[in-house]
Amino acid sequence: MGQGLHTKMIQVASRVLGIDTSKIHISETSTDKVPNTSATAASAGSDLNGMAVLEACETLVKRLQPYKDKNPNGKWEDWVSAAFVDRVSLSATGFHATPDIGFDFNKNSGKPFNYFTFGVACTEVEIDCLSGDHQVLRSDIVMDLGESINPAIDIGQIEGAFIQGYGLFTMEELIYSPTGTLYSRGPGAYKIPGFGDIPLEFNVSLLKGAPNPRAVFSSKAVGEPPLFLASSAFFAIKDAIRAARADAGVSLDFCLESPATSARIRMACEDHITQKIPVPEPGSYVPWNVVP
Repeated sequence: MGQGLHTKMIQVASRVLGIDTSKIHISETSTDKVPNTSATAASAGSDLNGMAVLEACETLVKRLQPYKDKNPNGKWEDWVSAAFVDRVSLSATGFHATPDIGFDFNKNSGKPFNYFTFGVACTEVEIDCLSGDHQVLRSDIVMDLGESINPAIDIGQIEGAFIQGYGLFTMEELIYSPTGTLYSRGPGAYKIPGFGDIPLEFNVSLLKGAPNPRAVFSSKAVGEPPLFLASSAFFAIKDAIRAARADAGVSLDFCLESPATSARIRMACEDHITQKIPVPEPGSYVPWNVVP
């Protein structure tokens, strides 16, 4: 999927086996190798697969330990060859099920999550009160990912999730006809973030000194948690609208629904132009679209 799972699993195996990553290869997922695999979802890919890889590698380490003791100055190839000659199995499987979790929906009790991932974001935006357009000037993010297995991959995941959330909160508006036809069903009618929508200054850092004992090598999940941090852009837009309304001398009480599209921003920045657009009485017309 491009989230760096294979790279992280190679790093886990390398760390446990004590060999260079160049000696490790991961084949593509296939049911003829591992049947009935779980989905890569809920940001648990590295947690589940990482612990399974760790378990399998620890099994191999135990099998090879006698050969390391006999030949402490040997290389990986020497130990493996000696074990092979002695007919020691050099393959192992690992399986990990998240422990100590479970929730009873009938009793509304239990522990549904293994741990929590925390993050904080601060975003600065500039709006155009005449067109309703906006620009994200700067975003600063700090994420608590425990002891990251691969900071470069994780920072990339944070940036991607933030931009995905930015589209959710400011652009991606689902529009239906009164009869239920989805109008915004293609790239020509559905806006998603582009290169020009990335914050002009984008700073992402990982919190240090916060290990997580409940995941592989004290790490934490990163796939989806940063998405909601993009709400900082939405609320920055709302704050900018409030400032514009204060300058215009209109009420500071207003409603801004998500996504904060250009049309909604423009209409929220009340002035002599928007006041010329009367609000029709409900039931006096048939809407051409319906926004849920």
